[in-house]
Amino acid sequence: MSNSIGIIGSGSWATALAKILTDNGQHIHWWIRNEDTIRHMQLRHHNKHYLTSVYFDTSLLSLSNDLLAVVEACDELVLAVPSAFLEDVLSQLPADALQNKKMISAIKGLVPTSNVLINEYLEQQFNLPTDQYFTITGPCHAEEVANEKLSYLTFSGTHPEHTQLIADKFAGSYLQTIVNTDMIGVQLAAVLKNIYAMGAGIAHGQEYGDNFLSVFITNCFREMQSFLEKYEEQKAAVEGTPPVIHNYNASAYLGDLLVTCYSLHSRNRTFGNMIGKGYSVKAAQLELNMIAEGYYASKCMHEMNRNIGAYMPVAQAVYAILWQQVHPSEAFLALEKGFI
Repeated sequence: MSNSIGIIGSGSWATALAKILTDNGQHIHWWIRNEDTIRHMQLRHHNKHYLTSVYFDTSLLSLSNDLLAVVEACDELVLAVPSAFLEDVLSQLPADALQNKKMISAIKGLVPTSNVLINEYLEQQFNLPTDQYFTITGPCHAEEVANEKLSYLTFSGTHPEHTQLIADKFAGSYLQTIVNTDMIGVQLAAVLKNIYAMGAGIAHGQEYGDNFLSVFITNCFREMQSFLEKYEEQKAAVEGTPPVIHNYNASAYLGDLLVTCYSLHSRNRTFGNMIGKGYSVKAAQLELNMIAEGYYASKCMHEMNRNIGAYMPVAQAVYAILWQQVHPSEAFLALEKGFI
């Protein structure tokens, strides 16, 4: 088998990653669920639903709605579907389908039915070893990739040399890559930052100003660190190993948190802004017409933290607003009194 790479998913982030790879001359096998989208792309050379300004050299694309065929054609596969749909998509595959595959997760969420990380789900369902799993984290908005604005991606895996080989396929004139071994930490940080971006949007919708938002994000950053430290302590106690120390000032932590909370490109911030202005969750979902991972993540993290026991007032407030119908003004009034 040639060293070929595949993409599973056809949303804005999947489309941006496809652009990065094909701009670097990589041929990709691309699984797209909707056959009409495939026909349109073959005829018009762009995704008619997402990042419509991005045009592809279709000689570099093998498009298919046959997931197993795409998986069998590749030895490296990028997962770029929303976490809420991952189980449904991968249920099409037999249990041994990912044997000897390298799986690269571009998903910033937990599997919602079990509240586990993507690598844990793949290990449970497909017996995928940890050293065959890699992650892509930000900060990196699909819209800026489409416009070839300089962006940075962090690639994480257990073996730096293997991770570097994958990162090299994405590096280019407008995309810088960073490699580390902090696979678990960056995934959890990506889940949390989407929840906090929801909160930042809610705050904006409630007409809080920049002064409050800066304090809000500072407290979110501290809350993220507190959760990860408690998570690592418990994990180390179970495994009998020293807790992992994370570089919280790295772009995959602080950088991704900042851009997701502040940027107008952030769908999580946009979703939260609508909630803050009085939209119902259903109305905001219909208006956005894209998946905001922070909505599902807030429930997953609430349930996950029952076992971790970290003090997470911001994440809890977002959960209460989105899932328990607590009014945003009530939830944020309580937050105001506890910020430092």
